[in-house]
Amino acid sequence: MGQNLQKKAPIYEALEQFRKMRVVPFDVPGHKHGRGNPELVKLLGQQCVGIDVNSMKPLDNLCHPISVIKEAEELAAEAFHASHAFLMVGGTTSSVQSMILSCCKRGDKIILPRNVHRSVINALVLCGAKPIYVNPDVDHHLGIALGMKVSQVEQAIKDNPDAVAVFVNNPTYYGICSDLKTIVTMAHEYHMKVLVDEAHGTHFYFGENLPISAMDAGADMASVSMHKSGGSLTQSSLLLIGEHMNVGYVRQIINLTQTTSGSYLLLSSLDISRRNLALRGKEEFQKVMDLAEYAREEIEKIGGYNVFSKALINGNSVYDFDSTKLAIHTLDIGLAGIEVYDILRDEYDIQIEFGDLGNILAYLSIGDRKQEVERLVSALADIKRRYQKNSTGLLSQEYITPKVIMTPQDSFYAEKESLKLEDTVGRI
Repeated sequence: MGQNLQKKAPIYEALEQFRKMRVVPFDVPGHKHGRGNPELVKLLGQQCVGIDVNSMKPLDNLCHPISVIKEAEELAAEAFHASHAFLMVGGTTSSVQSMILSCCKRGDKIILPRNVHRSVINALVLCGAKPIYVNPDVDHHLGIALGMKVSQVEQAIKDNPDAVAVFVNNPTYYGICSDLKTIVTMAHEYHMKVLVDEAHGTHFYFGENLPISAMDAGADMASVSMHKSGGSLTQSSLLLIGEHMNVGYVRQIINLTQTTSGSYLLLSSLDISRRNLALRGKEEFQKVMDLAEYAREEIEKIGGYNVFSKALINGNSVYDFDSTKLAIHTLDIGLAGIEVYDILRDEYDIQIEFGDLGNILAYLSIGDRKQEVERLVSALADIKRRYQKNSTGLLSQEYITPKVIMTPQDSFYAEKESLKLEDTVGRI
């Protein structure tokens, strides 16, 4: 295709053409271009509500695309170095579950780190596969799980040569990456598929000096949250597949759970955002990395905060680090991450991504500017001045090696009994 074709946005262009057609709607949605719900139009605007439409001939059909959605998928596949791409409107939860349901059935084994997203466990509930957990190392000072060591994955593969797939986070929420390329090579030697959760790795496909992307590492499937760092609307996602996956079968799996009423607001946002990244992603993500580095330097000057960086890389459990991630350890100033999260929101009107027992994450993307970062830095300095206390006695995270006594599916559907915590010893 090439760069010239990446300038196209077929779904967006079809919607603009549709807007000019003045079609009389006797189909859903029932607001009929907003006329039936003026309050909604007042909130969202006519430009938005007017293209909240249903599948029709000029706009294609998400379940069985043959025209503009098909073309948008082909453009996305090229931009993300995949054999095929599916536009997903059920969030990356839907993409992750489609990956697992495409490869696993009841009784199959899948090798995965313990710190996976809940959507992975929920997919195991649906398909009945058995998890073989790899317990990542823990950075006990920061209180976070790291990546899977190659040796851990290798041992899990040798102990379970009948496993059908290996699941990898690339990166974790905190920006930690495993040695994905080596894991892919090992898994393929045992004829296992490699499924990658890239909810936080959209930018890996476009930026320079970033960790390797799943498709470039040779993975079989990857779920990409375009709405996180890629700029599309919340709940829009991409499912990427490699050359050894059956496109038709994966489409069947997606259609088991994904809506038949795909939102054209979400689909067009994926189309436009893909075009933006394909044409300008390299420059945009360089700005994000520069902004993150500026923030790290300024926050370190405050003292007391520990800002995650490439210094964490050890070539093993932290094989690489996503330098766009602005994760900050707060326990050394005597405050839990969730406390800093609440203070930032309640007293400074700053909404960050999350806070846990020891850390906060401020998510930086193509929409951030230096002045907002300076406001965050100033707030963190003020919080230290006003709230710093002795950190003795603060809780830190604890990771317990799980025993898989029954599958998530068997557990979910089993009869249950509510007990006091002290009465649950020895019970499953």
